[in-house]
Amino acid sequence: MLAPQEVHDESRTDVMVEQDEPSETNLTLTVLVPAHNEEATLAQTLSSLWSQSRPPNRIVVVADNCTDATPDIALENGAEVFATVDNTFKKAGGLNQALSELLATMGEFDIVLVMDADTVLVPAFLEVAVGRLEADPSLDCVGGVFYGEGGSGIVGALQRNEYVRYSRDIARHKGRVLVLTGTASIFRAELMKEIAAQRGTAFPGTPGQVYDTLSLTEDNEITLASKTLGAKMVSPRECRTITEVMPSWGDLWRQRMRWQRGALENIKNYGITRTTLRYWGQQCGLGYGTIALNCFLLLMLLTILCTGSLHLVPLWTIIGTVFIVERVVTVWRGGWSARLLAAPLVIELAYDLFQQAVYVKSLLDLVAHREATWNHVDRSADAEDDGGAPETIDNNQRAEALV
Repeated sequence: MLAPQEVHDESRTDVMVEQDEPSETNLTLTVLVPAHNEEATLAQTLSSLWSQSRPPNRIVVVADNCTDATPDIALENGAEVFATVDNTFKKAGGLNQALSELLATMGEFDIVLVMDADTVLVPAFLEVAVGRLEADPSLDCVGGVFYGEGGSGIVGALQRNEYVRYSRDIARHKGRVLVLTGTASIFRAELMKEIAAQRGTAFPGTPGQVYDTLSLTEDNEITLASKTLGAKMVSPRECRTITEVMPSWGDLWRQRMRWQRGALENIKNYGITRTTLRYWGQQCGLGYGTIALNCFLLLMLLTILCTGSLHLVPLWTIIGTVFIVERVVTVWRGGWSARLLAAPLVIELAYDLFQQAVYVKSLLDLVAHREATWNHVDRSADAEDDGGAPETIDNNQRAEALV
């Protein structure tokens, strides 16, 4: 159960927002931070929230089956704590329990930010996002644009390049939302209530619950639910976040298997509709790309085996040069390390093959009805090995660098 204002640390009262009477131009912002054993990263997340140019009115950490100091760290950093009870549905289940209490007290001038406990916001994130919602009453959701944290060697660098390209695509499409990212997205409370009311009828899920607990990717699924209801959404390029990258190939494989399997299951459950047509097209495009790239590589291999060499044809040399330029330009914002990683082409080509293997394996598992799993990376050991919390400094610096 929530114990509202009395759990706030008195040392944080200087950053609490004093609200006038709520109105369309003076929205009340509550932040939900689902957290399962996030003692290594939670403090920096809460710090980035209280340090916003427009701080939230209330922060609630949803402590889900925690066995570490997560609840204590939340209280020490000015947040409230909602402890889940007998939750077996991971992040979605914990959020549903908290929202069942919170939404009952919220009205048309309330908005809710749901963000991960391993994410840092740029200082103006909330000012921009809330400003958009206050300026446009027809706008229902504002999603974040995420970048990767520092570290984790080549596997981390490849993820950072991937996220830079994703953010570039969003900017090119003027903030059009593909997924309301779980790293940080804001919803009007009234939309969340409508989603809960429509569960089991307009789209999959248990009636009365905001999140579908059977979905592996709750952010992708709630995006589909919101779009099915006709919700208007945007991801402004100014709403940037720094989030974790997977520290190893094994962790990355498990994360991407969940993401890909979840995306496939969601569109299967929703069927082919006007809302999902674009997502079906995306998955078909991934399939086509997988076939095309592997056929091209097979053709090159056969050419080498048959002729003993690979002749550089001018046309293919030009095409290859264009690909290299495209790779470098699309990660330009990531700095010189990102550009140097993209330039050889072969390294990122291997990463593409890795992701295509994830796609094929996810598709086969779905057809075979194999059970999917959820992977949680324990950051506590990493923090101890690094002698404290160096990532906190790095991530806050990266957030400031993106302003």
